[in-house]
Amino acid sequence: MTKNIGFMMLSMALVACQQNKKIDPVKDITLQPYPVSEKVDQKDDFFGITVEDPYRWLEDDMSDKTKAWVAAENEVTQHYLKQIPFRDAITQRLEKLWNYEKYSAPFVEGDYTYFYKNDGLQNQSVLYRKKGDEGTEEVFLDPNKFSTDGTTSLADINFSKDGSLVAYQISEGGSDWRKVIVLRAADKSVVGDTLIDVKFSGLAWRGNEGFYYSSYDKPKSGSALSAMTDQHKLYFHKLNTAQATDELVFGGEKTPRRYIGAGLTEDERFLVVTAANTTSGNELYVKDLADTTADFVTIVDNFEKNHAVLDNDGDRLIIYTELGAPNGKIVETVLADPKPAGWKDLIAETENVLRPSIGGGKIFASYLKDATSLVQQYDREGKLEREITLPGVGTASGFAAKKADKSLYYSFTSYVNPGTIYSYDIASGKSAVYKKSAIQFDPSQYESKQVFYTSKDGTKVPMIITHKKGVKLDGTNPTLLYGYGGFNISLTPSFSTANIILLEQGGIYAVANLRGGGEYGGNWHVAGTKMKKQNVFDDFIAAGEYLIHEKYTSSEKLAIAGGSNGGLLVGACMTQRPELFKVAFPAVGVLDMLRYHKFTAGAGWAFDYGTADDSKEMFEYLYKYSPYHALKANTAYPATMVMTADHDDRVVPAHSFKFAARLQEYNVGDNPVLIRIDTKAGHGAGKSTAMQIAEHADKWAFMFQNMGMSYSEIK
Repeated sequence: MTKNIGFMMLSMALVACQQNKKIDPVKDITLQPYPVSEKVDQKDDFFGITVEDPYRWLEDDMSDKTKAWVAAENEVTQHYLKQIPFRDAITQRLEKLWNYEKYSAPFVEGDYTYFYKNDGLQNQSVLYRKKGDEGTEEVFLDPNKFSTDGTTSLADINFSKDGSLVAYQISEGGSDWRKVIVLRAADKSVVGDTLIDVKFSGLAWRGNEGFYYSSYDKPKSGSALSAMTDQHKLYFHKLNTAQATDELVFGGEKTPRRYIGAGLTEDERFLVVTAANTTSGNELYVKDLADTTADFVTIVDNFEKNHAVLDNDGDRLIIYTELGAPNGKIVETVLADPKPAGWKDLIAETENVLRPSIGGGKIFASYLKDATSLVQQYDREGKLEREITLPGVGTASGFAAKKADKSLYYSFTSYVNPGTIYSYDIASGKSAVYKKSAIQFDPSQYESKQVFYTSKDGTKVPMIITHKKGVKLDGTNPTLLYGYGGFNISLTPSFSTANIILLEQGGIYAVANLRGGGEYGGNWHVAGTKMKKQNVFDDFIAAGEYLIHEKYTSSEKLAIAGGSNGGLLVGACMTQRPELFKVAFPAVGVLDMLRYHKFTAGAGWAFDYGTADDSKEMFEYLYKYSPYHALKANTAYPATMVMTADHDDRVVPAHSFKFAARLQEYNVGDNPVLIRIDTKAGHGAGKSTAMQIAEHADKWAFMFQNMGMSYSEIK
């Protein structure tokens, strides 16, 4: 017996050693010579100022020369990453963490209840359904069968009002150009032909006759992934007719707009159209479909603010607006006199940012209170019925349902709480757990707290910092600082499986809510746009300085990351303060600020950025911070892994290609400069599970290696 106990103790000790096995970084990883990036004599004149662009040729994503450069860069990157001793261990840990059943909230269409489920490591989540509460689950759509490698994804799905027909969009290789397929829900038989070349579009059914959708004309020459798309058009597609005969409903030469969206009120009486030329501010139109002679009625005839029709009661329209209310409010009006002068407040503006929804005949006012959720329920006359009790401080989303529904579902998450789905009884206001996350993570071991730090101009900026409980603030903790700061987008607390890798290694994850975002409404957004864009970079730099000053970390242990507009953020901050950060991850970034508006729908970003064509003053402002142009020769930059994808037709990869080529040319010192280019992938949406795991494993391996960190292997 004594022997057995001794053997058991020894076995347990061996297991403990295996679970805590440390893998040290390699001191001398071999970095292959960077590919030779040809330089051309390309010069542009901006208001009498000559700007060199020696890597302009990399904008041609169709050329054999660019493809060869991409292959050569990926070879250098993979050669480096393969040498990191704990890369495989991180990959295996991510696969284990990712491998649990994931569910979406259910939704009812016709006789069926639908929901998404991923068994664990499936590349794409599968859409299931069952008839009634006791029905047998069956697969309705399996996107994993759309392609052999998981790179074709289900991008959107919309049912007709009675649930008998469904139209779904697919994205191939991550592209924003999509195809639309229509099925009969009962037997999943295909109806009519597949629509092609649909972009930036919802699908709005009109009865069972057909649906509205939006798109651009496909570029006739050059690359469909990078050529400019400028005039959005709204069409009506009648089922079982050729796409070429679809009716143009709005847009085109008569009313040219860069972005056009459409939806129908639930009773299908009104077609609601939003039209815009930039990503902020829109016109608003409605058309009474009950009157076959009716034309569009203009509600808002300018692009100054954001507006949306939420619902209607007969001729009465319920509208969300930011007119005279930068934090948002809800008003009512009537079809006979819909202009703003006749609007009446239903739910007045508050100090918190409003994001409303409709369900069960109620209005749900979801507010952002210092970047976290506060939700109130109102009746349709604007009377407050209750504040909804949430499980904690975090992000609640999904308060939407049909008018006749008695209940709805919402999800709640935070940086330390995996997403939980709740059912909510609209009449009583009671919530109940519907599905808990099955991920292997113990929230009780971690903490997440909000701090307010001071930016360069004295502005107080919030930041949420997450780490293991008991972490010592001695300046040695590996830290990833994440930000976005643009386009009125709010970063609210959400759980990330990938971030467990950092947290369980004793690292710190910090998210700064920068100006330019939507966390404090329209004024906060505008404070980070055009000639005020530097505020965003100052806020992010100040966040890094705060983390260092408060001993969370040091410059040698601080990494920064961001994607898209956040990629611009990282690019600008690492060029302005290269000594402040050890590692940088600019992902799918807008990095050439003088030419961003010449690709795809980039011109629509001008509300936030302005363009180099606007004025000499605007050009000089952009030129000063544009990451590609701000790089300086013989400068030591952070260890950098630029991340992009060959099918990104939102922020074209040329931004990342040119930035990486110049950064490799100018950088001095021992910090590596790599570019990781995914193939058959786009701006991020629809990326397969396998690609996500590989990307995150490479990111953490690169960060830990360049911080000189050990990795404690966890079984």
